[in-house]
Amino acid sequence: MLKLSRFKFFLLSTLVNLNLTMPVNAESTAKLTVVVQGIHHQKGQICLRVFSGEQGFPFSDTSEVQSGCVKITGNSITKNFQGLKPGNYAVAVVDDQNGDYKLNSNLFGIPQEGFGVSKNPIISVRTGAPKFQQASFPLKKDTTINIVIKYSLDP
Repeated sequence: MLKLSRFKFFLLSTLVNLNLTMPVNAESTAKLTVVVQGIHHQKGQICLRVFSGEQGFPFSDTSEVQSGCVKITGNSITKNFQGLKPGNYAVAVVDDQNGDYKLNSNLFGIPQEGFGVSKNPIISVRTGAPKFQQASFPLKKDTTINIVIKYSLDP
């Protein structure tokens, strides 16, 4: 009985040591820099959401992987997002003038604050909100994207 217990202990300690000595394969990550241009005023903040999938894009945080806000100090802002795994991403931006962290719209759903998404697609009454596919881009290494803020729908 004692020999069997020693054998189990030896086997267990050997397995633990093997696991601890295996090389660690750190998954590579990338930095995403988002530059938002065309800000029309100096009040409020620009809030950004980085999405990894279509679910919830661009209004809900369902597939949001990172987010953050930057105080407006000029006609453009820059926000860095660190540690993103390689994949496809899309970014949604809101010029949050009243500090409620969302895009305010009127009774008809037309935005009353500035807004934008990556790849700057046309956003109109006819096209509606862009889909993830229209705004997504591959991220494999450190990348910078530019988003132009809109204060009205496209014609």
